[in-house]
Amino acid sequence: MGERAENIEKQEDGSFIVTTNEGTQHQAPSVIIAGGLGSFEPRKPLVENLPAFEKKGIEYMVREPKLFLNKRLFISGSGDSALDWTIYFAENSELPVGLVHRSDMFRAHKDSVDRVCQLQEKGKIELYTHAEIKKVSGGSQLESIELHQKEREPKTIDVDYWLPLFGLSPKLGPIGNLRLEIEKNAIKVDHTLNYQTNTPGVFAVGDVNTYPGKLKLILCEFNETTLAVQSCYKIVNPDKKFTMKYTTVQGVKDFEKVV
Repeated sequence: MGERAENIEKQEDGSFIVTTNEGTQHQAPSVIIAGGLGSFEPRKPLVENLPAFEKKGIEYMVREPKLFLNKRLFISGSGDSALDWTIYFAENSELPVGLVHRSDMFRAHKDSVDRVCQLQEKGKIELYTHAEIKKVSGGSQLESIELHQKEREPKTIDVDYWLPLFGLSPKLGPIGNLRLEIEKNAIKVDHTLNYQTNTPGVFAVGDVNTYPGKLKLILCEFNETTLAVQSCYKIVNPDKKFTMKYTTVQGVKDFEKVV
């Protein structure tokens, strides 16, 4: 708990060693991957030297709001997160906040859009529509951005922080490095039997897997997990017979006596 599986290594005896990002190792005869959609990462704008200023003036989320108060701050985006933070900083900072969006239509709630317009009229928000930030500059920290706006000349603006808040996108993350067969950004499995991957003993269930006719419904994922667990039981107990005890067909043992 609280750790992320980074690697799976198959041992000579057929078991697996799962290593987490904290270096913790777990040994098991079989592995079921239920990674959902993977890890979520921020959608990053296509700016050439963006990585050079990440955590040096460019942030993709607000962890400590006080850090941005009374700073020269620009925010890009059109969703609830972008507008909510723009409103918050505009209302609580002495300096105006810049809001940049490549269109004049916002995805955020109408009340938030109305509030942005009100704060713009009061000079608390500098609103730039049909605009994008195309370049960032600075030394050890971000110092300026280059704003490109429709039908206007590019403009260089001095800033302390830029928050590109374009939402999150699912990525397989470390799962994509486990030498498993990947298709459509998901783990390909054998859906005809037990949802095993191309590595015998490693199974994938839920949103993280893919196969012909895949439906991302929780009911289907219960079925996938049940079949995968049955196969794991056979791996762990090769000489034991598996008996299904709780079904509507077979009933519960001694249920009649209790009634």
